[in-house]
Amino acid sequence: MSALEAARKLAPQIRASADEIDGQRELPRALFEAIADAGLFHVAVPRAIGGGEIDLPTYVQVIEEIGKADASTAWVVNQGAIYATYAARMPRAAAKKIWIDPPRAVVANTPAATGKAVVVPGGYRVTAERQGFSTGCRHATWVAAHAQVVENGKIRSEPDGTPELRYLLVPVGEAELLDTWHTRGMRGTGTHHFSVHDVFVPDGHLLGGESPTKEERASWAEGREHVVSAANTLSVPMRLGGQLVGSLRIRPANLASEDIEFVEALGAGLAEVAGRAGLRAAVEQAERERVLAAERELLAADLHDTVGQLFVDMQFLAARLLESLPEESSWAEQAARMGALATQGKDEITRAIQALAFVPSGEGRLSESLQKATAPRVAIL
Repeated sequence: MSALEAARKLAPQIRASADEIDGQRELPRALFEAIADAGLFHVAVPRAIGGGEIDLPTYVQVIEEIGKADASTAWVVNQGAIYATYAARMPRAAAKKIWIDPPRAVVANTPAATGKAVVVPGGYRVTAERQGFSTGCRHATWVAAHAQVVENGKIRSEPDGTPELRYLLVPVGEAELLDTWHTRGMRGTGTHHFSVHDVFVPDGHLLGGESPTKEERASWAEGREHVVSAANTLSVPMRLGGQLVGSLRIRPANLASEDIEFVEALGAGLAEVAGRAGLRAAVEQAERERVLAAERELLAADLHDTVGQLFVDMQFLAARLLESLPEESSWAEQAARMGALATQGKDEITRAIQALAFVPSGEGRLSESLQKATAPRVAIL
């Protein structure tokens, strides 16, 4: 069964769990296990280590299908699945140990690098207090503490002088999960805080986040293929329509060729999604503007040719009656009233036509027929 088919099959169960999701402020355990057993948390993990490795356009469709059933569930799956792309940026054995070997493995992360990772023989000792926005951490196998690396009592720096920030994967049983997610919206995401207190993390459980080096920036500008920087980072270009649109960075750089191919495909998929989304949005906006302009033009012309002309005819008839009737006649009074109402109506229609003709700055000139329909007021006299 494909990932998209699995998402569609799970949709009824997700919808039926809506009250539980909201009440528990996280996915019910049975629903989490069903999603994990369907492989949806691993759809972006390389196939070489046992993941699903679907292309990015399909990935978007999978998340859309889940989101149709429940937004919180889609958020949880997306957070877990996207973070799992780190599996393509670490040695296979380490990635397999994190994402494949444990049953229903998911890593819950956190955005701010408020922790400290002190370098010790064989790894790091990590302390991170109240790291927030850790979606799905109650069902996670690991939490990714986000920390500054400290060596010899000083914060270690990147080549560009900025602090070295890393994710360090800690078994969830060695972390303290804090019940902090009390919200009205997206209640079911279980996006709580966690703390880690002086936990040892081996070297193999470190994930990078370094800034691009000068060598990498040069490779992007020149469009080279697979440039390894001095920081042992592999730069893989993302191309759309033959044009370089960005790059993915992988650390460490000593990956097998099939791993590099996977990351290239991931980058190409990302570029394709971004390009198609931008193009689709532009086409849809242009179509909306075209339809709106056509509708405005048609309505303005119809008002001019029908209602506007009716008021003109009323004005003309009233004027002719007033010419032929004695001023004292009650009929003259009625004709005068008719003429005044016709003038008022014509003015209102003219204003309506002019409102329809309003074109914001930058949208271009009115079409010839719309200009004619919205010409000076004498046009319907």
